[in-house]
Amino acid sequence: MEAIIILKPAFPRMVLILLSLCLLAACGGGYNMEAPSTGEPAVEAPSAPTVAAVQPTPPTQLPAILETRRLTLEWPPFVRAGDADVIRLTLEVDAGGHLTPTAEYETHTITGQAVEIPNLYDTHTVLAIARLDMAGLEVAPPGQVSEALRPGRSVTFYWSIRPAEVGQYRGTVWFLLRFIPLDGGPESERALAALPIEVEAISFYGLKAGPARWLGAIGAFFGGVLGMPFLEDIARWLFDRLRRRAR
Repeated sequence: MEAIIILKPAFPRMVLILLSLCLLAACGGGYNMEAPSTGEPAVEAPSAPTVAAVQPTPPTQLPAILETRRLTLEWPPFVRAGDADVIRLTLEVDAGGHLTPTAEYETHTITGQAVEIPNLYDTHTVLAIARLDMAGLEVAPPGQVSEALRPGRSVTFYWSIRPAEVGQYRGTVWFLLRFIPLDGGPESERALAALPIEVEAISFYGLKAGPARWLGAIGAFFGGVLGMPFLEDIARWLFDRLRRRAR
């Protein structure tokens, strides 16, 4: 018996495969590949932090004024050329603000004014600083002088001045406070006063101090000698003797 082989055409199967691919392509073209929306706003990823410019911290403000003192300046209005004299600056405790300045020397001029001191003694070292600027004469000590300021205590500064020539000398006495924090922080200063001063250097009949002192000493010597009691007796004895000879 002969075998009969029936060959079925493959065309219908290929057509079905092509149609299936077309349907899948049509369905996939409208498919949204994005994540489904939940109706909530999208959360953005955090960005890198922005570094803001650091502003310098302003200096610490000084506290309310709690201590009142009186600043007094004493100086000689006249100094003989070649001689030395003293200028005095005192910061005195004056709780009531009514302290009366007192001069150490009768021939000196004195002025005073109230000043207010920040009470920082618990947190700072407080230095009182003074300087005398006066050109044309010798000033000692030169430059700034300082002294620690304590609650309830006075401080005093002295300068010696010596003019070499006759004339008018003008200057300024500066006074300020320096605050040094005990914790090592930055220092600060506060100027309290700039006091003008004027001194006139004079002469004695055109003589400087040295010759004038010698002349004064010689005059005092002769005045003392002529004032002795025995000189009167000697003068009377000589007068009587001369009168007897004249007879």
